Amino acid sequence: MGSGQLEVERKFEAGPDVVLPDLTVVDGVSSAGDPVTHELDATYFDTPDLRLARARITLRRRTGGTDAGWHLKLPTAVAGSRRELHAPLGTRRTLVPRPVTDPVTAVLRGAKPAPVATLQTTRQVTHLLGDGGTVLAEVAVDTVTGTALAPDPETPATVMTWREIEVELVEGDPTLLDGVTAALGAAGIRPSDLPSKLTRVLADRLAALTPAPAVRPAVPDAQSGKKGKKGKKQATGPTAAEVVLGALRGQVQALQTADIGVRTGDPEGVHDLRVACRRIRSILAAFRSVLDRTATDPVRDELQWVGAALSGARDGEVALEHLKAVVAAQPVVLVRGPVAARLQQTEVADVERGRKAAVRALSDRRHLALLDTLDGLLTDPPLAEAAGEPGRTVLADAVKRTGKRLQARIDEARAREQEDPGAHEEETEHALHEVRKAAKRVRYTAEVAAPLLGAPAEALVACMKEVQDVLGEAQDTVVARQWCLRLAAAAVGAGEDTFAYGRLHALEELRAEHADQRFWAMEPTLRAAVKAVRA
Repeated sequence: MGSGQLEVERKFEAGPDVVLPDLTVVDGVSSAGDPVTHELDATYFDTPDLRLARARITLRRRTGGTDAGWHLKLPTAVAGSRRELHAPLGTRRTLVPRPVTDPVTAVLRGAKPAPVATLQTTRQVTHLLGDGGTVLAEVAVDTVTGTALAPDPETPATVMTWREIEVELVEGDPTLLDGVTAALGAAGIRPSDLPSKLTRVLADRLAALTPAPAVRPAVPDAQSGKKGKKGKKQATGPTAAEVVLGALRGQVQALQTADIGVRTGDPEGVHDLRVACRRIRSILAAFRSVLDRTATDPVRDELQWVGAALSGARDGEVALEHLKAVVAAQPVVLVRGPVAARLQQTEVADVERGRKAAVRALSDRRHLALLDTLDGLLTDPPLAEAAGEPGRTVLADAVKRTGKRLQARIDEARAREQEDPGAHEEETEHALHEVRKAAKRVRYTAEVAAPLLGAPAEALVACMKEVQDVLGEAQDTVVARQWCLRLAAAAVGAGEDTFAYGRLHALEELRAEHADQRFWAMEPTLRAAVKAVRA
């Protein structure tokens, strides 16, 4: 698509008699511009099952106002904000151009969006101005007629009208929204519970499509006085399946959001997508007593494939950025030849190769089939024998199992270190890398369990984050040293001095040794954190 922006706004309910109060009383606002009225006409597109709306994505074609065209609004991690992409109107009214739908390929997965609603809006816009006439925010009082188009010929369209107020930041600080919210609240204008106009229009259809909780407690609770299979009273609270499926649903949504990020050029998109893949794999592995592994193990394999396909798009970028920073910090006399230029050129080429590889992987039917399979796990979960058991007990057991696995990996790494003290050879590096992967599984399992297990699980998560950081640095040096050798070989071919690349390699070896030492220093704390988690 074409241009885009980050939209940060708040919405408020406005009855027919509501009058916009004086907002120049808000700190930072010097004056308000004269109101300007626009007539807006928008058609909203989605699939029959409203998969865009359910993913908090809005696709519309709008005429009128100052930004006529195709608009694609995407969710972000920042509350109250959305990323908005724009494309020209074109000549077709009901056929969405492919460049508009490409960013949401992972959501649509071959489904063709069609009109689902129309909105006619009379918008009165007032600009809140700062010193020098800077536009801090735009306040829009909207009178809206919304029509929910019939999903089938037998169902009549639904028409509704309402008024609302939108306050969108332009050049203002986010704290300005708090001041405006307070001023509107003093005038009796309350924030809207609905995130968008489309959500209001399609509320009934969305409610009908929202699935009920996938799993209800399968065992009686203690308050009922009844007993479970083993004759023991069961604890209250959510079942293991409810907790695990809730966590899995959140990570599937994160995977989908990261997919959009990769397709739209978000610098963190590849990283976020790989993290989501790892988290889902860890959940499926740690909770095999809840979700049947005969169904989930193949999914873990496919997630591993996606992560591996994207690894080149991230690892090289991180290593080369680090090496550039190291070179910039070296005394000039020790940087012989065009080292900085070669690093820069190599990074540009590597990033482009990685981007193309990522796009190829996400365009593969195998990836889209994986997303379908994940949806299937959520709508019809393959429950195992512990699914209906009390969540607290099952989750604590899962944390303990992943903790034992981590301790076994630490023991293996310790044995390797003792065999060849002070060395940082390939086998030692591999052993510590396995420790890091085991620590990730502990962390992700403890994150699922933390709402039920409380402070000990939260402390374990914090400890595992530190382990990841320390051993992650050690693993980064492995990739960086490989790049040092490749860069040196290229420099030799070009007849350049290679001294700097040897120095960089030695500095990376030293960084790896320091990371190892930091890890072994924190080993007792790590083991104690694992043992502290109890059911």
